[in-house]
Amino acid sequence: MEPVLDVLPRTSENRASLAAILERHRGERHIIVLQDYPDPDAIASALAYRLISAKFDVSNDIVYGGQISHQQNRALVKMFNIPMIAARDDLDLTVYQGSVFVDGQGTNSVLTARLQSAKLPTIAMIDHHERQDQMPAAEFIDIRHTGATSTIYVDYLRQGAIELDRNHREHVVVATALMHGIMTDTDQFVRASEEDFAAAAFLSQYHDPANLLDIMKQARSRQTMDTIQRALQNRILRENYSIAGIGYVRAADRDAIPQAADFLLTEENVHTAIVYGLVIGEQDGQRTETVIGSLRTTKLTLDPNLFVKEAFGRNPEGHFFGGGRSEAGGFEIRLGFLVGGGEEEYEKLKWQVYDMQVKQRLFSQIGIRN
Repeated sequence: MEPVLDVLPRTSENRASLAAILERHRGERHIIVLQDYPDPDAIASALAYRLISAKFDVSNDIVYGGQISHQQNRALVKMFNIPMIAARDDLDLTVYQGSVFVDGQGTNSVLTARLQSAKLPTIAMIDHHERQDQMPAAEFIDIRHTGATSTIYVDYLRQGAIELDRNHREHVVVATALMHGIMTDTDQFVRASEEDFAAAAFLSQYHDPANLLDIMKQARSRQTMDTIQRALQNRILRENYSIAGIGYVRAADRDAIPQAADFLLTEENVHTAIVYGLVIGEQDGQRTETVIGSLRTTKLTLDPNLFVKEAFGRNPEGHFFGGGRSEAGGFEIRLGFLVGGGEEEYEKLKWQVYDMQVKQRLFSQIGIRN
């Protein structure tokens, strides 16, 4: 089935088309797929989708493949008691009639391959990142160049998908989460568009400022501070780029990588910061090792999506190792055969090889010699 939407501007037809799709699937149960390490924008978008789809008697489970590692994300989930499922080997996909991708296009979730193998149809895909050339076919696609996916969901609400009520606790929770999603993805509105500001103005009637402030004030963990310190110690400055490889990182501390990139970007005369590390995790009972990096930039002429894709290329399946949006990008490279080893000297040598390889790719893309 051809998608009913594809990179459209904000119009009332967006909400009407989504309503038509949900009506077609009335009474079904869907799985909302988030990126493996969900951020506030993804969590808020999932909550909004669940609220809207409940109007059509569609139930949803919010599922992610990795961990909730950022301190603010954990606070958000805990404060509002958000039901989220960490995908395990025994996750039963047969109970779902369809899948939904929010704030992503399937390239940043380990669940995508499992969903495709299970031949579970994709009902909707709603995102604000650059369009990926290989993504699951969906009945409904809404990809817009907004500051946050949360902004798109606010548009649905503004167009009447649900009439929010300040006295309805669930509505207040969704509004507060959406405000948080927009704030974090636009750097506290510094990079917000007119549409983002309009969305925030609408949410200001319904969100809980005190709860939002409590979430935003969550302190960085010691592990995150240690990661930022390693980034500072290891950074290399080249032509206004700050590049830092930080070695091995626990999966639970993965969100420290973009926070370290944000911090390096604050240095004088730096317009682009790139931080990467070798993240140790687990999938299907097996150890995984993935080189994960984050890019942050204030340079108007630098396209993070294009930069990352040209620097690192594609994996054997044809998917890019990374991508991005305005002012931010990221990449993930699975190690495969070289996973494990155990001995300290071996682990040290392995990191040195990947550190050199990543730097070589970055320097080549920047156009400078190491």
